[in-house]
Amino acid sequence: MAAAAPAGPGLYSEIGKKARVDCGLEPVPVGSSVLAITAAGTRKDEAIFHEIQSQLKKENVTVDVKATSESNASLNIFHDLGTPGLKAILCIPFPYQKSAKAELQYLHHHAGITAVVGLNASPAINLSGAFGTKAIAVGADAAYDTSTGEFTKYNAGLSYTSGDDFIAAVNLNNKGDSLAASYFHKVNPSTSVGGELAHRFSSNENTLTFGSQHALDPLTTVKGRFNNYGMASALIQHEWRPKSFVTVSTEVDTKAIEKSAKVGLSLVLKP
Repeated sequence: MAAAAPAGPGLYSEIGKKARVDCGLEPVPVGSSVLAITAAGTRKDEAIFHEIQSQLKKENVTVDVKATSESNASLNIFHDLGTPGLKAILCIPFPYQKSAKAELQYLHHHAGITAVVGLNASPAINLSGAFGTKAIAVGADAAYDTSTGEFTKYNAGLSYTSGDDFIAAVNLNNKGDSLAASYFHKVNPSTSVGGELAHRFSSNENTLTFGSQHALDPLTTVKGRFNNYGMASALIQHEWRPKSFVTVSTEVDTKAIEKSAKVGLSLVLKP
């Protein structure tokens, strides 16, 4: 059995993640040795898109397989290496095997470091790190393309967390072109609110998003969000058995409802 990872700031990808209002489907953790299956479908206009994902975890190895109705698939293998906080990941997409990549993650009490390298002749290399504590974390993320000799991205982030009740974060993305400030606040045990203000310097464009989630009962949650461009989305999720969920979601552009409506259905099964 793999050793537990140390508590700390987590990975760079987690900086501000909870503070950002997200009405998409959230991943469900898999237990110690089980098979989990997730099936999702989305309808936009007359087109229907399907996705199915299965995950098998046994001891310190997890195998994740995902396939879509657009003939795309991916295989992900996660291996806890025995050292607390150290994990290796292999990702192989199909039919684009040239996009395969290997990843190494290390979580420490005061740091979270990730290194990703493409498995091809001229690989892209991605390095990211978060440093601090569970309360305050600062981090950076950069990618370098060895085929062109150029940096394809560099981002930075800062977050503050106060227990489970309040999170605030600032992220600088898109090579410094986008700045986003977000927050998450638990109003009471059943209701939370959040917001994000993003500014793109190249176009002088601002996007303001508000959202909330509310637990109707211990097994049922509703979420919604809306931004200043009229994009609205909502979902209702019900845990019909332990860690097994059914979710219905919708997204619509309120300025063009007849052309933009999307409806999604997701089912997560865990024996």
